[in-house]
Amino acid sequence: MPMSNNSDRRAFNVLFLCTGNSARSIIAESILRQIGGSRFHAYSAGSNPTGRVNPFALELLERNRMPTEGLRSKAWDEFATPDSPKLDFVFTVCDNAAGEVCPVWPGQPMTAHWGIPDPAAVEGSDEDKRKAFSDAQRVLLNRIRVLTSLPLDKLDRVSLQTKLNDLGKSMSDANS
Repeated sequence: MPMSNNSDRRAFNVLFLCTGNSARSIIAESILRQIGGSRFHAYSAGSNPTGRVNPFALELLERNRMPTEGLRSKAWDEFATPDSPKLDFVFTVCDNAAGEVCPVWPGQPMTAHWGIPDPAAVEGSDEDKRKAFSDAQRVLLNRIRVLTSLPLDKLDRVSLQTKLNDLGKSMSDANS
């Protein structure tokens, strides 16, 4: 795995999963790309991808000057092949994906469920939809900030798994 600049830490590969891979997982991938620096490699995928990134997700990311280059809706099978990146962490960000039987991931990653209400399912005005996307982004940003601040190389696997699970339970209210 690549080493980060000015550090002897290796980069961690993180996959965010959702059913459609059009909104929440895409937003999480972009956030981690932005704040994870060279210490993390961010990916996203879906169990049943829509084949397109939600326009409200793209609008939100662009408005917040978050990276959008290369973002696409894709199947999680792309990350279950022998030549796929060895994953360190897999986070489900929707309840449907959390309940599905996932592929076997190369690298035996740690997994946790970080459920977020689906902003793409919100009906109403465009402003209502934008607010839902903004709420989802805020929760994901908070969780990912905590993830990137953890001393990942120093925590034992059990302690780290507990922290990852707790993180998915805390900050779960998008209205907080």
